Amino acid sequence: MRIRIVDAFAERPFTGNPAGVVLLDSFPDDLWLRNVAMEVNHAETAFAHPLPEGGDGDWALRWFTPVTEVAMCGHATLATAHVLHTTGTHTGPVRFATRSGVLTATPAADGAITLDFPTAPLTRVDTPAGVADALGAEPVAVFDTGPGVGDLLLELADEKAVLGLSPDLRALGAHSVRGIIATARAEDPASDYDYVSRCFFPNVGIAEDSVTGSAHTALAPHWSARLGRPDLTGLQASRRTGFVRTALRGDRTLLTGRAVTVIDGELLTP
Repeated sequence: MRIRIVDAFAERPFTGNPAGVVLLDSFPDDLWLRNVAMEVNHAETAFAHPLPEGGDGDWALRWFTPVTEVAMCGHATLATAHVLHTTGTHTGPVRFATRSGVLTATPAADGAITLDFPTAPLTRVDTPAGVADALGAEPVAVFDTGPGVGDLLLELADEKAVLGLSPDLRALGAHSVRGIIATARAEDPASDYDYVSRCFFPNVGIAEDSVTGSAHTALAPHWSARLGRPDLTGLQASRRTGFVRTALRGDRTLLTGRAVTVIDGELLTP
């Protein structure tokens, strides 16, 4: 069977967030899926198979990190949609049946793909004891992102504070289900992004994620409320970097980006 490595939320190879994509006839046992994801060793590997016509979804989709299955992943969904469309396996919008409900990916003529994801419900909370020391910066506001995302969103004083983070990942993992989203407003109002973020997910085996679509379902409502605009662009300032265009539509958030296939190979294990 074919296995592809796709850089998602990327304009060119070796940027954005790499994901493995494997298209199947049906899902094998979970141990096989976990082993393939461990072998790929990227933040996520997506596994998908077609569903019978007439249902709510066109393809079933699951995502695995090298250590566990996750309930939602934006960049690997974008990567899977990119593979389906560039190979002609599926045309037009594709509906993925997932643990987070039906997620739709719609391609545009210019190659961009827009994901329709549930908006994360944000609840402001007190700063947990020890989180500032673990992160290495004092947040100005802290939000719980709800069970669908499972992170704490920490707004920091400025962009420099986000860029300069070097957290204690072991200590950071004690403060949320998945990890920490650190964010701040763009320092330069004339820049081509409105806010900056970095994401640390030690509890699912990812020290720092490169570009996190699911985190932007929380970043979008936060910054849309702060900046007074529903349509924004976020820069995830990891080493690889990537841009995510966000559009807040009530209880849904649209995430738009591009993807590039960098490896197309054959998976030899049965």
